[in-house]
Amino acid sequence: MRIALLGGTGDIGEGLALRWAYDTDHDIVVGSRDPERARGKAEEYETELDSRGVDEKITGFANEMAADRADVVVLAVPPYHVSDLVEEIADRLDEDTLLVSPAVGMKKREGGFDYNPPSAGSVTELVAETAPDEVSVVGAFQNLAADRLANLDVELDLDTLVVGDDGDAKQNVVDLAAGIEGIRALDAGPLSNAAEVESLTPLLVDLALHNEGLHDVGVTFE
Repeated sequence: MRIALLGGTGDIGEGLALRWAYDTDHDIVVGSRDPERARGKAEEYETELDSRGVDEKITGFANEMAADRADVVVLAVPPYHVSDLVEEIADRLDEDTLLVSPAVGMKKREGGFDYNPPSAGSVTELVAETAPDEVSVVGAFQNLAADRLANLDVELDLDTLVVGDDGDAKQNVVDLAAGIEGIRALDAGPLSNAAEVESLTPLLVDLALHNEGLHDVGVTFE
């Protein structure tokens, strides 16, 4: 598959780009508002992979070009940019495009973070409201520690929860996630469950803030 990581120059985008390029044969494209930054980051990721004996081509483009003809588009941007980004790339999406949202709305307060969803109920549901009707939207990867994901020296043993209303689209994301060694993807139900999934993230961040050794904390379910 051709996977476009819009905002792929940021933490979660970097982690997913490196892991998919390292563990799978998918075609990875990095997107950014600044195409030069996207190309620069793509070269950095290639260099990191090359140092580990992996010869993988990663390309970088402006977000709109990165999304064009992609099978999967991951919106790896802060939640307050999600709606604008979806509107900007809407004419590059079609019924065969799968849109994936890993973003979570959070608000900092003294001592930690609170879950801060948009009026749609969750960021994933906001993406679904903004996207063209024919485009399938799936929420995933919200609870992964970005630093841990991007460090290829770290062996992962994490779960990610996947929500969506289109069963086939959701299964595609489950399969994509499972392609990353050490990640297990679990079906968490329809889009209406996205808020419960997203709300775990501020809790994990708070645990990392207040417990030594839990900087890159994630979740597993048994």
